Amino acid sequence: MIQPKIAVEHLTCRFGPTPVLEDLDLAVGRGEFVSIVGPSGCGKSTLFNVVSGLVRPSDGHVLLDGRDVVGETGHVGYMLQKDLLVPWRTVVGNIVLGASLTRGATRRDREEAAALATRYGLGDFLRHYPHALSGGMRQRVALMRTLAGHHELLLLDEPFGALDAQTRLEMQMWLLEVFSGVNATILFITHDVDEAIFLSDRIAVMTARPGRVAAELAVPLPRPRRIETLTSPELNSIKAEALRLLHHRDLAVTVP
Repeated sequence: MIQPKIAVEHLTCRFGPTPVLEDLDLAVGRGEFVSIVGPSGCGKSTLFNVVSGLVRPSDGHVLLDGRDVVGETGHVGYMLQKDLLVPWRTVVGNIVLGASLTRGATRRDREEAAALATRYGLGDFLRHYPHALSGGMRQRVALMRTLAGHHELLLLDEPFGALDAQTRLEMQMWLLEVFSGVNATILFITHDVDEAIFLSDRIAVMTARPGRVAAELAVPLPRPRRIETLTSPELNSIKAEALRLLHHRDLAVTVP
């Protein structure tokens, strides 16, 4: 990795006397898909809030293409677990929401949104409102809204965590299709080890609070990934190592 797309260096974040992140380092290459796993409360979402500029860290740097962006906003696409669709806006209206709030959505924005929705399976629902969509469809719209910002770095914080198992698998397959067709670097938070392996090029394993990246695990599975990948010996081998890392006592460093 010559120059990473995003590099987090010696990141520390405290809320009052409580350290949430401490001396965290993470580098992600351009076009790489990296998942972050770790125990609940270890600071995964706080890390995303710092990278996106919503939270200023106590110490450390966030370098995007070599430039420190600590405290700045607008340089990432950020998708949360909740779809946060606006109920009175159609599918197209929700996809262009970012443009509407910042500079005013244009006809071209709406045409691009319609093309994006059509390309990824929602062409028959362009004028539908969120209440008429399934959970998986709503998450697709939320991700397309994230893509519509044309950011090269996407932060996806457990986007499929609230979905049932069948819909979740469908969304994972869909995301793999989307990832293969966009020029983006993705950081992905999940509690599901199988999901992390299935989607990622690499997995970063965080300690318990105060969080830091204690181990990284390469995922040398060929792309495109297929459903059969989920039951392959190669995936199960990586899963065993990931679980060993997650439950290693040296990673479970907690603060009283």
